[in-house]
Amino acid sequence: MDKTALKARLRQQKIETPSWGYQDSGTRFGVFAQPWAAKTIEEKFEDAGQVHKYTGICPTVALHIPWDTCADWSKAKAMAASHNLTIGAINPNVFQDKDYQFGSICHRDERVRAKAIKAHVDCIEIGKATGSDCLSLWFADGTNYPGQDSFRERKHRMQDSLAKVYAALPKGMRMIVEYKFFEPAFYHTDIQDWGSSLLLCQKLGEQAQVLVDTGHHSQGCNIEHIVAILLDEGKLGGFHFNSRKYADDDLTVGSLNPYELFLIYNELVGAEHSSDAKVKACAQRVAYMFDQCHTHKPTVEAIMQSAIHVQEIYAKALLVDQAALASARAAGDLVQAEEVLQDAYKSDVRPMLAELRQDMGLDPEPLKAFRRSGYLQKKAEERQARRAKAGQAAQTMGAGFPT
Repeated sequence: MDKTALKARLRQQKIETPSWGYQDSGTRFGVFAQPWAAKTIEEKFEDAGQVHKYTGICPTVALHIPWDTCADWSKAKAMAASHNLTIGAINPNVFQDKDYQFGSICHRDERVRAKAIKAHVDCIEIGKATGSDCLSLWFADGTNYPGQDSFRERKHRMQDSLAKVYAALPKGMRMIVEYKFFEPAFYHTDIQDWGSSLLLCQKLGEQAQVLVDTGHHSQGCNIEHIVAILLDEGKLGGFHFNSRKYADDDLTVGSLNPYELFLIYNELVGAEHSSDAKVKACAQRVAYMFDQCHTHKPTVEAIMQSAIHVQEIYAKALLVDQAALASARAAGDLVQAEEVLQDAYKSDVRPMLAELRQDMGLDPEPLKAFRRSGYLQKKAEERQARRAKAGQAAQTMGAGFPT
């Protein structure tokens, strides 16, 4: 692929950032506060706007309900637009309410299931109001002890519950269903792998697809193989990009195994060239999102770093000589097939990306430019002062102010 064509493809790349990635995060042992961390939806849009401003490839923000709240969602849409953003996937939270201790859509109590179903339908309405075309689902449902519940009955409850949610989807909105093989349920998880998610989506219908979180797999799992099969079935809906050393660490994407990310992207790029119309259409509609909660790195910088890395990996995947790869495969030349991949992976695409950014009116070195702006320090001062003032006002009224 020549440089002009390569740049044209890279201009089309879009990665969605998560609203929750801009707020304080932590582990089960505690939350590690950052003075600039966003707390309100407007502050999250401010921060996300900075990532897009400097990278040029992050124009949408995923929301998490009810972590993100707004009395008038049309105003939230306008608020996002003021930062050159649009609202992306809507993510319902049905894992923190006390009612969901033993499950949400799989719960044995019909009342709890109805509550969870309503939470999803409410999120569909938020999606309509904000212009979102994607409902992104992850469930903590599962059991912690043998004998706690019936696997098959839980499977039926899930299918029935999600069928009711699916029926509320408007035309054009997709439901993408994530899986995770363990945690917080340690005996069994109701959607524990890509196969169980795929079966569920096949039963639901065309608007339901599988979401692959790169951190939600056992050690040694071949994620690119999973991606290829889901593409072939036309059921790959999207990604939650992150990285992990052992389990779901939510580390900066590509920080531990960038070659794996390259091989995943190679499957995606290959599918974009497929002669199979279903596979090609699926590849062209994949939703790319980050799912990262940064406990130590500065929030905005960590997400910006992720965006830059994914841009580099995608550029390398675009450099794969697909014709030469197909030829080596046809000849059974294992060494040459791998060399084709290695040639692309070892390419230094950074000078070309710097040139592309300049063509787009951006600084060639986004992270350095962002640091020079002093944005984080400025926001730390502004937000701490605003919260201190609000806290004093609450105290004057005789009310505590939540942190």
